[in-house]
Amino acid sequence: MSRETLQGTLDLLILKTLARGSAHGYGMTCAILNATQNQLRVEEGSLYPALRRLESAALIKAQWKASENNRRARYYELTRAGRKRLQQLEDEWRNRTAVIEGFLAYE
Repeated sequence: MSRETLQGTLDLLILKTLARGSAHGYGMTCAILNATQNQLRVEEGSLYPALRRLESAALIKAQWKASENNRRARYYELTRAGRKRLQQLEDEWRNRTAVIEGFLAYE
């Protein structure tokens, strides 16, 4: 997979997680892991650079809040541009997987 495809897949996972509500980094990691039945683990070394990149692109915004255990955490949420980008990424992903499914079904 190309770097751009991997990056786009991580963006999709992050944006889709935030479409369900604001979250801090660790919460996103847990949500992705739970939603994928422990199949996809997003490591800190990938997550936080992606969050900074998405924030720089104005696809997400962040603010400091108290977490569930009363610690200070940075919570992220989607922007309007982020919702639009999420829809684009979902459409691209569905198109790619449909092509692969078609190929697998071809006899």
